Amino acid sequence: MSESKEKVTDEAAENEQQSAEEQNEAEELYSQYEDFDAEELRELLVARDQKVQELEKELAETKDNHLRKAAELENYRKRVQRERSQVYETAKANALEDFLEINDDLQRTLKAAEELEVNDTLMDGVNLVASKFKEVLNKYGVERIDQEGVPFDVDLHDAMMRQKPNDDSIGSDVVLNVVESGYRMGDRTIRHAKVIVSE
Repeated sequence: MSESKEKVTDEAAENEQQSAEEQNEAEELYSQYEDFDAEELRELLVARDQKVQELEKELAETKDNHLRKAAELENYRKRVQRERSQVYETAKANALEDFLEINDDLQRTLKAAEELEVNDTLMDGVNLVASKFKEVLNKYGVERIDQEGVPFDVDLHDAMMRQKPNDDSIGSDVVLNVVESGYRMGDRTIRHAKVIVSE
């Protein structure tokens, strides 16, 4: 007998066996319920339907609970990531803040040297240091707050005093003079600029 005929014979035998098993299961199921009358069968069906509804309700509650837990976990992950980023930005700003006064001193030195006769070699060295300082601040996104003639902004400026402007065209609450430059990094003000504001 060829392999294909044997395969067909085996499949036919399996189908007959499966069919016989299904018939036996049906007979067993029928024998369980043949003694019941129609009313008892109806009650069994109602009880079965109630059990199915209870299980469906329990499944829906479990799914809902699972979705809530997943959403809580995602929110927690985002909050931790946001807090970690804020801690990093705060630490970076605090570290840079310690160097800002040195940068101010360098800028004051350069400004004072413009009015004095200073050794060119010395000035080249100071300019080099100031330039490197500027590069480092730029690398970390630090910007000076030293603009005059702009509206006073409490998020950027610290008003030292108010005075009447020399020019009548200047309105009130305008920065007339920057006493000490401020610095900001992105949206964060590291140090407010100390300014004189118009009345």
